[in-house]
Amino acid sequence: MTSGEQGRGQEQPSVHGGGSGGGGDWQRDVLRELGGGGSGPSDAGTHTGAEAGAEARVGTEGDAPGPHVPGPHAPGAVLPNTSVSPDASPSAPGAPDGPDGPASPSPVPADRAVGEPVPERPAAPAVPDPVPDPAPVPARAPHLPAAPAPESSPTLDPRLLLALGRPLHGDSVTRRTGRALRKLTSSAAQDVAEQTRIARELQQPVTTGRVVAVTSIRGGVGKSTVSALLGRTLNHYRHDPVLTLEADAALGTLPVRLGAEAVRWTCADLAPVLHPSMRLTDVTGYLVPVPDGGWLLPASRGQVGPPLAMTAYRKVTLALRRYFAVTVVDCETLPGEVARTAMDTAHARVVVSPATAEGVNATRQVLDWLARLPHSALATTVVALVSSTPDALLDGKTAAGHLKEAGVTVVTVPYDRHLAGGGPIHTGLLAHDTRQAVLRLAAEVMGRAVRVR
Repeated sequence: MTSGEQGRGQEQPSVHGGGSGGGGDWQRDVLRELGGGGSGPSDAGTHTGAEAGAEARVGTEGDAPGPHVPGPHAPGAVLPNTSVSPDASPSAPGAPDGPDGPASPSPVPADRAVGEPVPERPAAPAVPDPVPDPAPVPARAPHLPAAPAPESSPTLDPRLLLALGRPLHGDSVTRRTGRALRKLTSSAAQDVAEQTRIARELQQPVTTGRVVAVTSIRGGVGKSTVSALLGRTLNHYRHDPVLTLEADAALGTLPVRLGAEAVRWTCADLAPVLHPSMRLTDVTGYLVPVPDGGWLLPASRGQVGPPLAMTAYRKVTLALRRYFAVTVVDCETLPGEVARTAMDTAHARVVVSPATAEGVNATRQVLDWLARLPHSALATTVVALVSSTPDALLDGKTAAGHLKEAGVTVVTVPYDRHLAGGGPIHTGLLAHDTRQAVLRLAAEVMGRAVRVR
């Protein structure tokens, strides 16, 4: 600041009505109020505009700097009343400056003798503070978490990761060689037509986010594996974002199957954080990116905890439908409350059944329950009949026929060495028949989900 500018800044009268030689600095008082120092008078009237600006930049120790207050000559600043009295004379050139600015001799009327005391002029009324007090700023935005961010937890113990061997291919070398030879002698036109039809089904446009619920009658039958396969297949074929959500807090395996190395935010943690003003980039900051594409929202951090509340599930699924074209939900097993709610509110449903006599019998009872719902859900339900052993005792055609009697479509997922080994799923190592079955399952599910209004 030049000396001329300092002089102009010192010529501004005090807005707090201070007397001669003790006028307060209005900027300093405002900054004192913003910094929490109260609205009392300033303790010195000799601060220049540069010192007030320094206080605005530094602030009080330990406090965040307050908002910028425009100076008396800044563009758009509200200036105090600076009108000059008609009987006031300007300071003479070269007159010495006093502590409060240039010396200004008091005007003496012509009819008064020299040396006679001049009566004191009444003090001008105090001008209200031209800068209104800002509204109190909340400690945090309403959509930010009230509690500190949770700590990241690995999905598997590092020692177990070292113990994992090399994953097997779903097909043996003999089967892969035989299939390669058959391709040389067969026509590929039929396979291309089928692949085109499936891709068209998977890429159908949606007007609102679709929710696909996956459940089973008990754990350990491949529910999380089917959810992971559906999420990766839909993400591979679709050009809009796809989310795989875990609604089973009982130490599920979905994060491991999707290849996530660590998890942080869970479904229950995200429920109070979601806000309508959040954008997709804000939401994905709380999710786990899947290595092959897509997003994951786990239900736990690998620790035993309470089950997911139904209110939290409803809030999360309804809110995330705005950002993701398809949400694949890995539900808890039936007859859990969240599973029943998910099956009743989803656009399409997948019931995973083990290829055993007792598993097929229990799945048939689930289908009969779905038929008794106020709006029958059988038209949008697909059964995935999963074989977990290469030596199945139950005839697959007989089991599928028993389930089809309820009026649903059944897709058989054969035994796969890669899936049976556990650990992260590598789609390139899946058996050929498994890939075809998963593509058909995803196409059947997506076709039903799109038709629901």
